[in-house]
Amino acid sequence: MLSSKREIPEKEIEPNSRKKNRRRKLLYWLIIDLTVAFVVIALLLYKPGHYNPTNSNPGIPENEVSPYLTHLSSEIYNAAQLGEPFEITLTQEAINEIITQANWPIESEGILLYAPAALFIEGMVVLMGTADFKGVELIITVELNPQINEEGLINLNVEKVKIGAMNITPLAKITAKKMYAHRLATVSIDKYSLQTQIAASLLNDEPFSPVFRIDHRRIRLNKIIIEKEKMTAYLSPETKSR
Repeated sequence: MLSSKREIPEKEIEPNSRKKNRRRKLLYWLIIDLTVAFVVIALLLYKPGHYNPTNSNPGIPENEVSPYLTHLSSEIYNAAQLGEPFEITLTQEAINEIITQANWPIESEGILLYAPAALFIEGMVVLMGTADFKGVELIITVELNPQINEEGLINLNVEKVKIGAMNITPLAKITAKKMYAHRLATVSIDKYSLQTQIAASLLNDEPFSPVFRIDHRRIRLNKIIIEKEKMTAYLSPETKSR
């Protein structure tokens, strides 16, 4: 005898256990997403323990030249006049005294940069600062490993870029190269100026000749040794053979 009721195929019947499993999986993924988001935020907002810009601020009044910078300039000038190789030692305290004399804060693309600090560790210069983006403060860390190759060219070698504790080096380098290429294409700049060469090394990994003009003399940087809390630069008069 045929029944007047329509039979429902088995595939249209979803057991309660299957619904519960689906909900459980959704809950698991939600927990994972929230955990990842929390970890990312925590890493971005992380403040490195060795970042202490208050200790790097010498308290020099605004518009006054750093006493150490004056002394350093005089030391380099006097040594250059002798026409012989010489060395200059720059301490961590001194470099912080110098960089804090820059016109801070600096604003770029809606981001406010301030509270700079520098560290010297074995073979590495660590630059740190605070970036304020719409009220959110993030600590930016850039690790440099400057090297002079066999041809006498120096590359500043950006080894690592971090926001908080998050390593963003690959992304930062790709972005930096695009910014550098865009600037070259849109702005007329002197490619041979020292500032441009430093920028090209930092942003585009391009080595440059470390020759500086002091008065009427050309001085070459031959070697850099970076140790804990100090950096020693070895310089000499530029030779015609290079």
